[in-house]
Amino acid sequence: MKMILLGPPGSGKGTQAKMLSERLGVPQISTGDMLRAAVKEGTPMGLKAKAKMEAGGLVPDEVVVGIVKERLLKPDCDKGFILDGFPRTLAQADALKGTLSELNKQLDAVVSLEVDDDAVVGRIAGRRTCRDCGKMYHVEFDAPAVENKCDKCGGELFQRSDDQEETIRKRLEVYAEQTAPLIAYYKNDGILRDVDGMQNISAVQERILSELGCGQ
Repeated sequence: MKMILLGPPGSGKGTQAKMLSERLGVPQISTGDMLRAAVKEGTPMGLKAKAKMEAGGLVPDEVVVGIVKERLLKPDCDKGFILDGFPRTLAQADALKGTLSELNKQLDAVVSLEVDDDAVVGRIAGRRTCRDCGKMYHVEFDAPAVENKCDKCGGELFQRSDDQEETIRKRLEVYAEQTAPLIAYYKNDGILRDVDGMQNISAVQERILSELGCGQ
């Protein structure tokens, strides 16, 4: 199974990608993980990315696509992969299509998790993180036994700046402008699968598997 998982911040994309990776036996590939691994391994594209990041600039598309290509050439991708967080723009989608063609690979499906903006804000704005051990909680769905105190180590819980409502809404605007157009792009290719991301985690997972023809 060779697929892309699309969805706005807070849609549960990362959680679903990890679960799908285990169920389908193919690697979850996220842009952040790929960049860090390429830099650590000192690959040609990793060195280019490192130079850009150290200079305080954004890693250009051609370098990101090159890193994706390096990752897809690894043996664990022979049976498939789940791209999580890439592509983010139409330009990246075009570049990915060209790269896959070079590798004689073709996407089987693109799953788009549909989640209401207000629900996303509620999911992310409710997150709290322990200052000491980093354990995460949610004020509504996974609250600590004692308010603002970590169950694990007793440390103080805080809300990260990027989990505040104003920041979340800006991230959603960026997603709508840059990434949402990919939905029409892949629908035109006939491989888009829309999934209601407002359900609970297991229901979303089973719906994705059903859309992929891998349901129980």
